Amino acid sequence: MLKISGLNAWYGESHVLHGVDFEVREGEVVTLLGRNGAGKTTTMKSIMGLVPRREGSIAYKGAETIRMASNKIARAGIAICPEERGIFGSLSVTENMMLPPIVAPGGLDLDTIYTLFPNLKERASTSQGTKLSGGEQQMLAIARILRTGAKMLLLDEPTEGLAPVIVQQIGRTIREIKNRGFTVLLVEQNFRFAATVADRHYVMDHGVVIDMIPNHALEANMDKLHDYLGV
Repeated sequence: MLKISGLNAWYGESHVLHGVDFEVREGEVVTLLGRNGAGKTTTMKSIMGLVPRREGSIAYKGAETIRMASNKIARAGIAICPEERGIFGSLSVTENMMLPPIVAPGGLDLDTIYTLFPNLKERASTSQGTKLSGGEQQMLAIARILRTGAKMLLLDEPTEGLAPVIVQQIGRTIREIKNRGFTVLLVEQNFRFAATVADRHYVMDHGVVIDMIPNHALEANMDKLHDYLGV
């Protein structure tokens, strides 16, 4: 569904990605693992066209997107849930949910979304974004893009700083949307959480992909993984 080949990216004069290569098959959950500064978030932003200068190839469903504007990429069916979440504080839960446009048929309706996120249903019409907890804001950020019909979701650090019970709920949601046919690329620091949801893990370091570990082989590669991710 997504094939990245020789991807380079820059912020100004700073060369951040140095030939990133990986692919995500339809219906998979794939993680990008790595230390802070490895290039994981820049890779996500590059896929969405949010980095000023990119070179290489980003193919979505066989179509090249490296020269496409970010709004065209979104309408092609890729959606990003950024680390900062982007919740509008003055809008209610429902208003935040209805804000993004529908880009394709097949998105989830509100009843289904509220079944996945019962916390949001309780606060749908009464709570403004600024009054939601961090976990509720993360749920809303994910829920909002499930409406749009996008079939590939880019989730950037969705569990960071959240209570364990919320992390478990987000894990259940990722598994459920995978079962519904969505494809997920996930940036995670917590590889133990990633192991509960992902099919494969790509490890990044200094702007390149240095390894790929299938989820079933994670335990056998734990020493290597600690070396990759240790500070």
